[in-house]
Amino acid sequence: MRSNNFTGKVALVTGGSRGIGAGIVRRLAADGASVAFTYSSSEEKALELVREIESAGGRALSLRADSASAKELRAAVARASEAFGTLDIFVSNAGILTLDTIDSYSLEEFDRMVAINVRAAFVGIQAASQRMNQGGRIVLIGSNTAIRTAFPGGSVYSMTKAALTGLVRGAAIDLAPRAITVNNVQPGPTATDMSSAHADLVKTLIPLKRMGEVSEVASLVSYLASEEAGFITGASLTIDGGYVA
Repeated sequence: MRSNNFTGKVALVTGGSRGIGAGIVRRLAADGASVAFTYSSSEEKALELVREIESAGGRALSLRADSASAKELRAAVARASEAFGTLDIFVSNAGILTLDTIDSYSLEEFDRMVAINVRAAFVGIQAASQRMNQGGRIVLIGSNTAIRTAFPGGSVYSMTKAALTGLVRGAAIDLAPRAITVNNVQPGPTATDMSSAHADLVKTLIPLKRMGEVSEVASLVSYLASEEAGFITGASLTIDGGYVA
């Protein structure tokens, strides 16, 4: 696939030190963007990623920020745009998964899941759009569990990801006068360090008989952030090998 040209563009990715987030950071940097990303606890991984991108000739900035804190998230948006001089692309990727059945799910875990998976997306969109150029790009990372929960204990996680589908539709309308697009990428099971233990079971549920690659999710994000995708907004796009087909 031809790389998009983001030379001169600035991106911010939340939760970008590992997994899908790190893949998105790598892809946007490879496409020419200066990329800032947040992390909450994986400092060494964050620093390694910065060194990797800089050694390849790119520009990267790691920012410690807990997405559960609106104050820290807003500060990260401000620091990224000030460090690189502007903001063109915002990717809200940070998220958590806590499983338990609805009859025993704790209110504390519920509140934290909503804070990171939903409220942080709202805060990020709001803060980024206030600093974003005309024609900017906003991409949320949701999940195909917004469509199919499929397993016990996933009700709250599915709820948070379903909430993003409504958020992007409304945000897309609100920001359309500035030609800022807002979209939601919904990955299915994707091969990361955290998911490898469940790979064999998951493959039986996917028509393509494999898990997705981080690079495949990142390529969809890159496309949505490109000029070519300027007429796509308010959409939730599933990338899951046919899992919800």
